[in-house]
Amino acid sequence: DRALTVRGRRVVAHDQDVVQLTLAAADGAALPRWYPGAHLDVHLPSGRIRQYSLCGDPTAAGEYRIAVRRIPDGGGGSVECHDALPVGAVVHTHGPRNAFPLTVPGHGSPTRRVRFIAGGIGITPILPMLRAVRGLGVEWSMIYTGRSRDSLPFVDEVAGLGDTVQIRTDDVDGLPSAATLLGDCSPGTAVYACGPAPMLTAVRAALVDRADVELHFERFAAPPVQDGSPFEVSVASTGTTVAVGAQETLLAALLRAGVAAPYSCQQGFCGTCRVRVLAGEVDHRDTLLTDPERSAGMMLTCVSRGHAGLALDL
Repeated sequence: DRALTVRGRRVVAHDQDVVQLTLAAADGAALPRWYPGAHLDVHLPSGRIRQYSLCGDPTAAGEYRIAVRRIPDGGGGSVECHDALPVGAVVHTHGPRNAFPLTVPGHGSPTRRVRFIAGGIGITPILPMLRAVRGLGVEWSMIYTGRSRDSLPFVDEVAGLGDTVQIRTDDVDGLPSAATLLGDCSPGTAVYACGPAPMLTAVRAALVDRADVELHFERFAAPPVQDGSPFEVSVASTGTTVAVGAQETLLAALLRAGVAAPYSCQQGFCGTCRVRVLAGEVDHRDTLLTDPERSAGMMLTCVSRGHAGLALDL
């Protein structure tokens, strides 16, 4: 746990919807090093915990930079970052951690070139990667998409990185196809993608039979439920039984029913939603919990599911 002070605020999208926050230690001390693709767990004043990609310079040891798009009807974290974190505010953080690491040709990856795909706020983990590959002399290309040019964070900076960058917006060019997003994508290409779920779904589907292409991606929202079946869960503190739909996460069902279930990443890697199982069988779908933890009756409600008779210590 590390207390950091908001040292600077800057709007980084022309439509005013994205703010960059610069965080630093109050005493100016150096912060733990990070690498492109890393994120920071930010504990907001309300008690919410959110993950935000680090989008600054990894060599700037005295500061972290994150960028947050305001989502008025979201979970409240983005609005809090915009409205309740002025310069001088203090937040507690964990990390950095990296679930989206960059490995490049000649530096840990057998691939020969890199294709970057970013949609909207998905540019945040990609931006440090772009700076890194330029410094390494790696062959790379980039497509950056969004609703409009005004909605794209850091668009002027990205456009200035060279003629291997393509800026494509829906209002001018229409929705991009997977083929447009992937470009040439010849054998030996590593693809790094981050953006809206439909974009990532299209890219993954296009590469499902391409063993000669390496795909790396990061989501900013919960992944869709795959092969889900409906089930019911009992909440110990109230005795309430909650029905979980086939295409609904257990966490979403609990929140819909008014249960105060903790959560953060909604993707199965942060562990905030960990809960003890009192009864029933669990379909574990995370990659975080160890076998002993699962045997001890722990589960993650954001991605894992249950069968008949599931009861939780909530």
